[in-house]
Amino acid sequence: MKHQLDFEKPIIELQSKLDDLREHPEKHSMGVSFDDEIRLIEKKLAETRQQIFSNLTAWQRVQLARHPKRPYTLDYIARAFADFHELHGDRLFAEDRAMVGGFAKLGKHRVMVIGTQKGRDTKENILRNFGSAHPEGYRKALRLMRLADKFGLPIITLIDTAGAYPGVAAEERHIAEAIAVNLREMTLFEVPIIAAVIGEGGSGGALGVGVADRVLILQNAYYSVISPEGCAAILWKDRAASAKAAAALKITAADLLELKLVDEIIPEPLGGAHTDPAATAENLKKHLLKHLEAVLAMPVPDRLKRRYDKFRAHGQFFEKVEPAANSTVRRAVA
Repeated sequence: MKHQLDFEKPIIELQSKLDDLREHPEKHSMGVSFDDEIRLIEKKLAETRQQIFSNLTAWQRVQLARHPKRPYTLDYIARAFADFHELHGDRLFAEDRAMVGGFAKLGKHRVMVIGTQKGRDTKENILRNFGSAHPEGYRKALRLMRLADKFGLPIITLIDTAGAYPGVAAEERHIAEAIAVNLREMTLFEVPIIAAVIGEGGSGGALGVGVADRVLILQNAYYSVISPEGCAAILWKDRAASAKAAAALKITAADLLELKLVDEIIPEPLGGAHTDPAATAENLKKHLLKHLEAVLAMPVPDRLKRRYDKFRAHGQFFEKVEPAANSTVRRAVA
């Protein structure tokens, strides 16, 4: 089995034994039935899968979010949307293949769908820049969102990026400014905006298309200001502390829902989205439609106010007066 993760080893071993019994019973006996043993292994396999995937650590979920077989934006567009017509270019510099978008239908609704796109192999990853968009990618996204706002089309964004491209070329073309403009403009668009984190949600690169009326997240996706490896390198001076960093960052779907940074968790099949892309896409479609129809029912002024208040509430501070020094200490809690 290819692309298996370390914590899946017990599952792999049981599955290998089960496959061997089914395919080559002659190796194990002379005419003796192994049906009972097969049933026992099947039961043990199901229990092991349930136990492992029901108790994943934050770092294990990060590994699932990065799984090379996990569905990407274009996979979900093909399965959950219809009549997709991709649009290209930012009309300023170039086409960025790490950011895709265009007209589509979600159920009965005509929408503009936009998302970051990774590659499956080396050639495609080079074409897609490993899902890390340049400034022109964010400016293309903004162009499409302005077009959607002009024609009254809801905006759906799918987020799966380790972050915006951090290279010199991106800095020369003002990557921070491009993301900042998107943040400002997305708070002002009058059409509904629904964002879904489908894999990695890394830093400003994710937030650049993530300001929305509703933010959803797949069960094994993550959303973070920095990667666990980056955090470990800064705080512990050792990337080997990535698992510790992932837990400290509170980046899993459950943590984010508790902190009110996302609005709902979209369930994945046991084992991750890559084990059943069709079912995951159907779940994504169902949740997108539910939230889109709820947001469409809101008057525009209420929608804009709620969107603004939603993101303003993300940073909360408490002031505590220390009796001894009579000084005020501020502590960030979210």
